[in-house]
Amino acid sequence: MQHRFVSPQPFTLESGAVLEELEIVYHTYGSLNAARSNVVWVCHALTANADAEAWWPGLIGPGAAINPDEYFIVCANILGSCYGSTGPLSINPATGQPYYMRFPQLTIRDLVKAHILLRNHLELPDIFLLMGGSMGGYQVLEWALMEPAVIRQIFLIASSGSESAWGIAIHEAQRMAIEADSSWREEHPQAGAAGLKAARAIGMLTYRNYTAISEQQRDADPDKTDGFKAASYMRYQGEKLVSRFNAQSYWILTKALDSHNIARHRTATLEAALAKIQQPALVMGVSSDLLCPVTEQQKIARSLPQARYIEIDSGYGHDGFLVEAVVIGEQVKHWLER
Repeated sequence: MQHRFVSPQPFTLESGAVLEELEIVYHTYGSLNAARSNVVWVCHALTANADAEAWWPGLIGPGAAINPDEYFIVCANILGSCYGSTGPLSINPATGQPYYMRFPQLTIRDLVKAHILLRNHLELPDIFLLMGGSMGGYQVLEWALMEPAVIRQIFLIASSGSESAWGIAIHEAQRMAIEADSSWREEHPQAGAAGLKAARAIGMLTYRNYTAISEQQRDADPDKTDGFKAASYMRYQGEKLVSRFNAQSYWILTKALDSHNIARHRTATLEAALAKIQQPALVMGVSSDLLCPVTEQQKIARSLPQARYIEIDSGYGHDGFLVEAVVIGEQVKHWLER
């Protein structure tokens, strides 16, 4: 079920900028038990939304590992998105017009701080399991540090403790594609659409990999000189994202990804910051992931005091954290029953 939370107070971002109005769209599934101790909070990735059951089927939903018959499941749309929470398409109360590219810079900590506001609004004393993949995993690690007494255990997959130089380089290439579209700073929801298509194509090269694209998009006709299946696939993926997402949100949220470093203003090293996360943790990597290679998850698991590491053998690359949901769910269920 979809809900909307409107904060009665201004919201100060890590940059010092203030959002005078803050809205969060969120979904819930299942029911709270009498002790309010069965909360599973799902943190979503870059272009996902609050309907976790729709984009993570096989892991979340009736009969799945995270079953609404057993758990009260919450997923909140992140700040900066275009799926209802405050972002570039929201009305700026100071002007009465949408923010568009005047929307302030965000960090992962800002996204988590908004989640905490919502948790307090829902009067949830603790979270039985905090979980997420990719950018969702970034939020999981931040939140485990920001509210250690609230988060009881964590699960993350295809993620990292800080954004890598490789990830930042990819995001900058994507933003350059958006910026090459002369419309990207215009004040309408379709601004930068052509650039976003190109940015998505760049992203797809890291969400999948050589093997996956070569096997799935190979042309059987050896005499072809144009109109290749792989080229059509990239254009299709670009069109698909533009039909549901906003270029200005994408630009801002990739900047938030770049900000991710749980050691920032906390400790001298990432390992020291990870060592502060005392909760039991399940850390998963996807064997063929190019965007967040398994070395990133192995690093996390080595530094967390109570971590179990599992590697999922998948040819789907980074997208394996979504595609392999049933396999992932089996591992999560076994771990929760440990």
